[in-house]
Amino acid sequence: MGNGTSIGRVRGLGSSHRGAHHFLAKRLTGIGNLVLIPYLMISLALLNSYDYATVHAWLAQPVAATAMVLILLNTVYHARLGVQEMLEDYVHGEGGRIASWLLINFVPVAASAFGIVCVIRIALGGA
Repeated sequence: MGNGTSIGRVRGLGSSHRGAHHFLAKRLTGIGNLVLIPYLMISLALLNSYDYATVHAWLAQPVAATAMVLILLNTVYHARLGVQEMLEDYVHGEGGRIASWLLINFVPVAASAFGIVCVIRIALGGA
């Protein structure tokens, strides 16, 4: 394991087989967004009006509520994967790396929980 060759410089830096999961997860969530977002846009476009009562009644339906939760989870996870890749490439300091890892794990979970609670409250007639 000499330091003069290219392979010698990268040995011991970790395996490279973990990237396939990240690559596939980004592609699958992207495909999910390509299916779910047009559904949301079309179903909103087909509403009679866009006042609070109409949109609230639409979101209270089980199919619309389920689709909204799936859109929320899929989009947040897709965004988290993108931010994770950016941070892995551009954040090099140890303090910044720890803070950024805490944020990219806390913010998506908090946003997903808040969104799901809001959809459940609407679907159950609480809001």
